[in-house]
Amino acid sequence: MNILVINCGSSSLKFQLIDMDNESVQAKGLCERIGSDGSRIVYTPAGKDKIAIESPMPTHTEAIKLVLDCLTGKENGVISDLSAIDAVGHRVVHGGEKFAASTIINDDVVKTIEECNELAPLHNPANLIGISVCSKLMPGVPQVAVFDTAFHQTMPAKAYLYGLPLKAYTDYKVRRYGFHGTSHRFVSKHVAEFLGKPVESLKTIVCHLGNGASICAVDGGKSVDTSMGFTPLAGLVMGTRSGDIDPAILEYYAGKENLTLAEVTTVLNKESGLAGLTGGKSDCRDLEAGYEAGDQKCIDAMEIFCYDVAKYIGAYAAVLNGVDDIVFTAGIGENSAFVRNKVCEYLGYLGVKLDAAKNAERGDDRIISADDSKVTVCVIPTNEELMIARDTKELVEK
Repeated sequence: MNILVINCGSSSLKFQLIDMDNESVQAKGLCERIGSDGSRIVYTPAGKDKIAIESPMPTHTEAIKLVLDCLTGKENGVISDLSAIDAVGHRVVHGGEKFAASTIINDDVVKTIEECNELAPLHNPANLIGISVCSKLMPGVPQVAVFDTAFHQTMPAKAYLYGLPLKAYTDYKVRRYGFHGTSHRFVSKHVAEFLGKPVESLKTIVCHLGNGASICAVDGGKSVDTSMGFTPLAGLVMGTRSGDIDPAILEYYAGKENLTLAEVTTVLNKESGLAGLTGGKSDCRDLEAGYEAGDQKCIDAMEIFCYDVAKYIGAYAAVLNGVDDIVFTAGIGENSAFVRNKVCEYLGYLGVKLDAAKNAERGDDRIISADDSKVTVCVIPTNEELMIARDTKELVEK
């Protein structure tokens, strides 16, 4: 079974074609700058080099058409024609309280996703465009929606309700939703398989650390708390996002800078976090280099980031009443031995001990804690696309 995984952003589109008989990636790529000048597709068929093609993509329709042309092309295609695509799996950012699991897409599902648009105005409309275009270009091919928020629907009320007037929740659905759910679900399940233990027996803390970052407490395979909130702005200091702040800062800062509430929100999302602290640097590699060179802004930013991660791990160890394993994943989590070491330096009270040599190694699934560490610390590369494809296959075959 060949499954096409589509992840539509507001101006980009990521895709993978996965052969689910052996879960191998047949091709993958990225459409960039959709709706702008200079739009292009970067396409990588299995076993071949990347191919960059500049092509006008006024809308996601042209982008998906170009993706399908690449997949079926005579020279670099990987399938003979579109009939070789058995199903399409779509990443959908927000399912609100409507969806606690992935679902086959029909008209009612599309309508319900539309009702969640105001909760994710930059993402859900783009996700819906991808669904609509694929329906038109591949009529009759089953499509599945996989929601970033679904995994966190197992959180109890004590974790997702805010201390606001209750009508904020009952009337407007203001609550903690959490994000990165597909990644947290994949990693928490995969680490159990890697350790050879039933997922139901484990208390796991997943640290998804990238430009966007979140921590999740997973008890027996179920999310019980997570750092992102009503939006992906909450929680950790991130690449350009502020993370948790005193909400009174918004009015104060708006008054000082003569900004509207919407403009302050833009600052919090796009001009804050590590970039805000350093004057523009948000790439962890640049910050680590600056740290080693003695750049005080980089030193402060990295210390704040690692401190934040350690605080959430401590909080979730309390929520779980203990922790069996801590897992680092995503771009920073998988690649930065510096960050992993800095974070774990705070966790001695949990009995965490890193093995410096193991932490310095690169590779796929691996344990980086010392043999006598009371908590197992792992690095597990995330694979959201494979999780989407697995859900799609399961639902289509039912």
